[in-house]
Amino acid sequence: MSDGLFLAVLALGCLLYLGWGFRVLPKERWQILASVPLRMEPGGQWQGLNLTWYGLLSANAYWMAAALFWVLLRARGTQEMVILLFAALLLALCVPASSWMARLVEGKTATLTVGGAVFVGLLASPLALVLTQKILGVHIELLPLMAALGAAYALGEGLGRLACVSFGCCYGKPLEAAGPLTKKLFGRFHFAFAGATKKAAYAGNLEGRPLVPIQAITALIYLGVALAGSFLFLRQHYGAGFLLCVLGTQLWRVCSETLRCDWRGGGRLSAYQWMGLICIPFALLVSLVSPVPMEAPVRIAEGLGDLWQPAPLVALHCLWLGIFLFTGRSLVTGSTMQFHVHGDRI
Repeated sequence: MSDGLFLAVLALGCLLYLGWGFRVLPKERWQILASVPLRMEPGGQWQGLNLTWYGLLSANAYWMAAALFWVLLRARGTQEMVILLFAALLLALCVPASSWMARLVEGKTATLTVGGAVFVGLLASPLALVLTQKILGVHIELLPLMAALGAAYALGEGLGRLACVSFGCCYGKPLEAAGPLTKKLFGRFHFAFAGATKKAAYAGNLEGRPLVPIQAITALIYLGVALAGSFLFLRQHYGAGFLLCVLGTQLWRVCSETLRCDWRGGGRLSAYQWMGLICIPFALLVSLVSPVPMEAPVRIAEGLGDLWQPAPLVALHCLWLGIFLFTGRSLVTGSTMQFHVHGDRI
């Protein structure tokens, strides 16, 4: 498979997936995936645990990001254990950071933040690289690793915006309060969330009202950044690819919050905007001080073929399950259930 065909197939598949999500996920039906009965209450009703589409869509996004990370690095010939260990170290920090960073910034125990997790992960990635080198006793070039990580992150967060559409979080400003240009741009394409359990409804009192589709805009921008970053990686422009991914995603993070209506903390700039701004000079510093990588062929067909080996498949599916269980167990919604027998079918 050629580089162009790989990127075209990836782009088409992601656009179809995003298009489906933009169309159906704002509806009430697409928030709760399933409910599991936990305990019976007096009167014969069961209290249940809700499993959410947020969790499933988040797990899908992590799976795709990790798969792209694997494919790009294996296409360059990076050792399997290097990829697995580095990714495991980074995820062991970033996944819980999505919870405790939200608790630190917003004071909420049932909220997750991708922005906070990305900030922690980016700053910790050189340390994860050093630990990987120490444990495996090998030398690892930093820039190719960071370039693949940047493209994978952009793809993962872009696709992960569908989880926000399903839950109704990270919602945009009401169109009625927007300027004339914004109203004109999004008069026909906007989100209107249905259901009292959507966050836009219970936190913003915005159920059914047309909102700026900030999640969709972010998803499309990040997808474009991921594709461009992957193209530069395949052309062995690792520093440029890494910088593009960090600048593209973090500058948009700073700008996008001006179109959001959910509470992001106090101050003229939110804590997440400051995190995005701090990531930019850090990325510039990494690009400037990192040694120039050795020339090595990048064969995308080999990276794709290697994805279907047992080690990456097991790791990816374990990651999917872990993320679903971490993000999919709803802490802000509940359910009651009653079971009965259909008398006419006995």
